[in-house]
Amino acid sequence: MRIIGGTHRGTALASVGKGDVDAHLRPTSDRVRESLFSVLQGGRFGDPIRGARVLDLFAGTGALGLEALSRGAAHVTFVDNGRVAQKLIRENIDKLRRQNDTRLLGGDAGKLPQGETCALVFLDPPYAQELGSKALAAAQVAGRIAPEALIVWEDSRAQIAPPGFIGLDQRRYGNTWVNFLRAEG
Repeated sequence: MRIIGGTHRGTALASVGKGDVDAHLRPTSDRVRESLFSVLQGGRFGDPIRGARVLDLFAGTGALGLEALSRGAAHVTFVDNGRVAQKLIRENIDKLRRQNDTRLLGGDAGKLPQGETCALVFLDPPYAQELGSKALAAAQVAGRIAPEALIVWEDSRAQIAPPGFIGLDQRRYGNTWVNFLRAEG
């Protein structure tokens, strides 16, 4: 895995190795990440990255949030409860020297503490466990989702927008679906 574009383009990220099967660590492939960021920077959703505060739920390796930083995001808060994932995120933050514009919260994405609002949210829950809607609701209650924030939800199937969100688009990349939602204003 590597950073696809921006200031850190080409930088290799920490190796997942065998990952953490129990924690369902499943990094977004470079191909899917590249396609996803092409959509985000293609203009359809305005300019959702540059200067944005980003929330990366079920962050895994942190690749999505770090890719956003590389492309001009102002700050990323990573959330993951897996010890292996937290170690990988810390390694990747250190590798890119982005300690000043990142924060790692080790804990359940469905039980977030209050925090700053974010205009861009990446959501990549373990497949087939129905955790995405719960995490979005928790992020809203914690004040972490800005009005009209763009949500990028990666899953094994197309998702219906939960209450408080509007479905904008869905893209399929092999067995991965990327769902784009907008938080209601």
